[in-house]
Amino acid sequence: MLKTETKPAFSLRKIKGEKKENLAGYILVGPMLIGLIIFTIIPTLLSLILSFTDWSFIAGLDKMKFIGFKNYFLLLDDQVFLKSFRNNLVLLLVVPIQLILALILAVLIDKYVYMKSLFKVIFFMPYISSIVAVAIVFQLLFHPSYGPINQALKALGVADPPKWLADMNYALPSVMFILVWIGIGFCMIVYMAALQAIPRDLYESADMDGAGLWTRFLRITMPLVSPTTFFLLVTGLISSFKSFDIIKVLTGGGPSYSTSVITYYLYTTAFENLKTGYASSMAWVLFGCVLLITIIQLFGQKKWVNY
Repeated sequence: MLKTETKPAFSLRKIKGEKKENLAGYILVGPMLIGLIIFTIIPTLLSLILSFTDWSFIAGLDKMKFIGFKNYFLLLDDQVFLKSFRNNLVLLLVVPIQLILALILAVLIDKYVYMKSLFKVIFFMPYISSIVAVAIVFQLLFHPSYGPINQALKALGVADPPKWLADMNYALPSVMFILVWIGIGFCMIVYMAALQAIPRDLYESADMDGAGLWTRFLRITMPLVSPTTFFLLVTGLISSFKSFDIIKVLTGGGPSYSTSVITYYLYTTAFENLKTGYASSMAWVLFGCVLLITIIQLFGQKKWVNY
């Protein structure tokens, strides 16, 4: 007579406990997962389909016309889109400038400044301030006739100061300056956290070996904060491609599209010109650019990031 083996009672209890834990996990993750599917994944897939159509969202679905890759080919001849794309590439320079200035400030404040918390708050305030409020303030500061900046330049003897946001040659650099001013506080605080995690023994050993400030900065500080630099670089480049609110409020893409970026042109194309399919193709080109830059960084970071 065959004897059947039964699982021990504690094994059954363990399996039931794991099932309960898995169920609890699904319940906790469920609302966020549902929101992700409804508000992100499904709209993303729909936008991919719409990018191959000639359709407006105010028209019925029966008016949808599939045109293949025509929208993508039209982008190559769209001078406003090409100019917006070039402006996006120029805005990428904001990120390395932010990182360099933020790291310098973080090192100086961490080593030579008392009341560090006060300086953290001061530099972080622009980052948490309303973009609308920041844009209005800088519109007043950069006013070509009555702005404090041009008034100060005239007092210093500059007869014809730049018109800043109203000048095609100075509008985009002005926006870049504002973006650097807004984001430098966040980068500085992240760098300060990374600097405080560096063991002081390394600096003391370098001092004993006669290493100077510059040598310690290059050989100790830079390599040990490289993971933080990589994080800020990736997130900063992605954010620069998503710049919209500051352009919308500050310049409206002008003058003569000199400050227009892809997200702003996408917005005007979709919601003002009502070309939903064409705007969807812009969105996917933007997604491709961000994905390409991120992939390049992921492979390139193996050569300069030290974990």
